[in-house]
Amino acid sequence: MPELPEVETIRSQLALKLRSRRFDHVEIHDGRLTRPEPPEVVAAELAGEVVRDVRRRGKYLIFAFESGRHLLVHLRMTGSFQHPAAVGPDPHRRAVVNLDDGSDVAFRDVRRFGTWLLLEPGELDAYLSARIGDEPLEGAFTTAVFARALAGRSAPIKGALLDQRAVAGVGNIYADEALWRARIHPQRPAGELARQEVAALRKTVRQVLGLGIARQGATLSTFRDPNGRKGRMQKAFKVYGLEGEPCERCATPIVKTRVAGRGTWFCPTCQPDPR
Repeated sequence: MPELPEVETIRSQLALKLRSRRFDHVEIHDGRLTRPEPPEVVAAELAGEVVRDVRRRGKYLIFAFESGRHLLVHLRMTGSFQHPAAVGPDPHRRAVVNLDDGSDVAFRDVRRFGTWLLLEPGELDAYLSARIGDEPLEGAFTTAVFARALAGRSAPIKGALLDQRAVAGVGNIYADEALWRARIHPQRPAGELARQEVAALRKTVRQVLGLGIARQGATLSTFRDPNGRKGRMQKAFKVYGLEGEPCERCATPIVKTRVAGRGTWFCPTCQPDPR
């Protein structure tokens, strides 16, 4: 699933291409994309909207229109945008937006879990605040704020990092990478981390997300940027997907387990289990 760096990569590229562009015509071919709203209704409402900006909040893409409306897009597992849209038939193309400059933007989704939600003026903040916590790359994400988000949690720290209400935008890949850098076992109870451990984890979360953005995200299977290019973050992984490989720090083989229902990679020496 695209995480913060992948979504930010898409956002930054789409923003350059779509600012001040008008949606001349919109076709939505998959009713699952907009349900429970009928796709033809959403398509008709989007036609004529002018893009003021393309933003990101956590894993959400936000198309802000001059009308005050917002189109909230969640890529889920395999959603992606193409600009310009590829020519020819594509069984995974779920929507196409014709822009006023003659170009097209296509939304592709192999697994069909992505969503489009059109919000009226004034609805965005309430919708997001109920679902997403602090942005980890912003200055407001301090050690104190992070510590409050983890306080009292008995769930494993890996699970807490995946909770979007605790840290916006972090998913399976970047959680494992941040925990390895902070030398914290993924099954440690989140609420039991010492203050210095919370500070270290905050730092490494920001590090791996920043590195992911600089490398235009990670491509393990389907992720591509709007130009069709793969990300490069997978070449910088320290633990994720590297079961049996020697740890870069201590040469101990990387172990795979399951935490919070997700495949989890860690070094048993660098990240000792206090149990």
